[in-house]
Amino acid sequence: MAKDAPPRWDRRMQQRLARGEAAAIGELYDRFAALVHSQAHRMLDDEDAADQVTREVFGYVWENPDAYDPKHGSMRSWVARLTHRSSVRRLRTTHGGTEGPDAEARADELEHRVQKATAAARADYIVASMPAPLRAALELAYVQRRDYRQAAADLGVTGDEARRRLRLGLQLLSTANTRPSADSPPPGYGPTP
Repeated sequence: MAKDAPPRWDRRMQQRLARGEAAAIGELYDRFAALVHSQAHRMLDDEDAADQVTREVFGYVWENPDAYDPKHGSMRSWVARLTHRSSVRRLRTTHGGTEGPDAEARADELEHRVQKATAAARADYIVASMPAPLRAALELAYVQRRDYRQAAADLGVTGDEARRRLRLGLQLLSTANTRPSADSPPPGYGPTP
């Protein structure tokens, strides 16, 4: 899976992209297209816009492979951050009228929508990135509606272990709504360029 890709793969992929290997962008697309499209769709709630964002992100990666710095995080997190930025920019462009009597209300509504979409995308990323045992416990409890005892039986662990996994998974998810300060970079990648 892409999230398990070693940093060595990230550096090799960047080098291949920098050399202009068409097969590299195809491999990168195969690995991350579902992530990019689902994140964009989650934020924009529009299939066509998500398709456009997906094309924009991979076009940017192809044209700017040196913009990725392995010291700041994985290629997966870089691609996710590019997707987030492109989606937010598209939201602001399509919904951000700055003139007229309702301009301030529209701007407030837009910022609320951006924050909500960002938190949802962050929650998706957190769930996708968490260890499989935590994700499995959360899925049993919140998707299949099992209590911790039933989840423990399904997972083959003790009740205490099931509760621990659920608690830890929920603690991780609770960070999705936290808003970073203006001077700190968003989670998942280094400083803002």
